[in-house]
Amino acid sequence: MPDPERPAPHLLILGGEDVAAALAAAVAERFGDRLAVTYSLAGRTTPARLPPGRVRSGGCGGAEGLAAFLRAEAVTAVIVATHPFAAAISRNARLACDAAGVPRLCLRRPEWQPQPGDRWLMADTAAEAAAALPGLATRVLLTLGTADLAPFAALPGIAFVVRMIAAPPQPPLPGCTVVTGRGPFDAEAETDLLRRHRIDAVVTKASGGGATDAKLVAARALGLPVVMIRRPPPEPGPAVEDVGAVLEWLDRIGARSDNPPAQES
Repeated sequence: MPDPERPAPHLLILGGEDVAAALAAAVAERFGDRLAVTYSLAGRTTPARLPPGRVRSGGCGGAEGLAAFLRAEAVTAVIVATHPFAAAISRNARLACDAAGVPRLCLRRPEWQPQPGDRWLMADTAAEAAAALPGLATRVLLTLGTADLAPFAALPGIAFVVRMIAAPPQPPLPGCTVVTGRGPFDAEAETDLLRRHRIDAVVTKASGGGATDAKLVAARALGLPVVMIRRPPPEPGPAVEDVGAVLEWLDRIGARSDNPPAQES
């Protein structure tokens, strides 16, 4: 019998993407009040849907601040479901969980794989992607975060269409066109976007998943090159690629039992 005096195990989900919100909803449905869940957003954008339960926004003050939060809130497990390019958050989560002795699992989107007809040019950084554009294209769709756009500002003779979730107060690049939208995107609509703006190359990150891959389908259909920025190396530790595997992990470490989860070796 569950001990009414013992608090429920406490799961912290780190992530601001729809996949993290879907995970939080699945955990709430599976475990109910047997597992307390805190869903933590980075604070830059808000997912299209928020899950039930406690939601917090903003950072914790680096790895040390997050470790203090884990201790103060009696967190017994952490799921890192952040964007594949959120390297700093992933690193802080690893260091904090190691310091606090809390088990951690990473939920990573499956990586996109090139298909027949794709014309991908791989780059390690945004600066390397920008350097690949002269001579390759004159009208480019950028689907990158604001922090990655600076290398493209110094490229003369190239017109940029920048897609963002919400339009910023000022254009992110001089003379660029801003279009707004939030995935999941439709391949037909993406093809129309590329044609309407006369795009002849796409620059994107290797984010993976199914919400934003329609632009790759559209680029393939139109024979356009895609400059793909590689993911940073993942943090070491256990990782899975789907929500079902997360639920199995929570079962395995004791999230449904009367006892708090134990640290995995």
